[in-house]
Amino acid sequence: MVKGWVGLCWVGTELFGFRPARGALQRELSEHSSRDSARAHSVSSSSSKTRRKKRRTGSTMTDRFDCFYCRDHLGGKKYIKKDDRPVCVRCFEKFCANTCTECRRPIGTDSKELHHKGRYWHEDCFRCYKCYKNLAKESFSTKDDRILCGKCSSREDAPRCHTCYKPILAGTENVEYKGNTFHEECFTCYQCKKPISSQSFLTKNDNIYCTSCHEKKFAKQCAGCKKAITSGGVNYQDQPWHSACFVCASCQKPLAGTRFTSHEDRVYCVDCYKNSVAKKCSACQNPITGFGKATNVVNYEGGTWHDYCFNCRKCSLNLSDKRFVSKNGDVYCSDCSKKV
Repeated sequence: MVKGWVGLCWVGTELFGFRPARGALQRELSEHSSRDSARAHSVSSSSSKTRRKKRRTGSTMTDRFDCFYCRDHLGGKKYIKKDDRPVCVRCFEKFCANTCTECRRPIGTDSKELHHKGRYWHEDCFRCYKCYKNLAKESFSTKDDRILCGKCSSREDAPRCHTCYKPILAGTENVEYKGNTFHEECFTCYQCKKPISSQSFLTKNDNIYCTSCHEKKFAKQCAGCKKAITSGGVNYQDQPWHSACFVCASCQKPLAGTRFTSHEDRVYCVDCYKNSVAKKCSACQNPITGFGKATNVVNYEGGTWHDYCFNCRKCSLNLSDKRFVSKNGDVYCSDCSKKV
């Protein structure tokens, strides 16, 4: 982008001139001679010398003053001097006048001519390429050989909005995202078309969504609160949960990242399961949780035992995988049952 000023001048290399007619010139010389007889001789003598000199050069005072191109006599007429040669108005406009860059017509003798870097304009034709404002007395810029006013030049240089492709002028609110610039009102949700402005947003397949639209269109629904899960979350038995919603059914303690167990489709932390849910061992009276050492359970006649607690009442032999005899609510190995 080049900035500058144009030159403003009258056409031609010299202002218009008028050459007196031959008769008028002779009358002027005659009147001058009669007014001063004392100088008449001198004038006459000088004229004689002049005539002799003219005779030698082949020219006289009565020579025609003609247009360089058409040879029309210019006595008493308007003319222009071009390269020290007299040219009539008609020939000047035909052969000498510069052509206006805008309208492609000659810049005549009655026009003002503006020039910039070898190009010429009528004063009224020197206008902004975009808004057509006259720039004869204004500052301007050029781009790709086109004349632009200051305002249009700013628009040409301004970055373009990635959505509407219009210029983003200096001082205009805008948003930059992934190397692209947007008018603030053009940075909108792909779904609802509302401006996102300074709100948070999410993307999907390179499209931008406000939080609300993204949740409705793409987010999974929490099995607990039935609301959208926008980030994080827990999966349990192929069901998604918010981390804050996946809690112990008894104490409401969050279970994400901790040990837990389930009972009748409800989840419990270890402590609540031991204290409130788990069955008690008929021998040691401690809860049977499946955590730690106890992994197997023995059930017999409504009683429940840790496998390591299911022992002979008399000799303490472990009976979890052996034959046993029950007497009076106690269990005995085969040998001890004969002695009781």
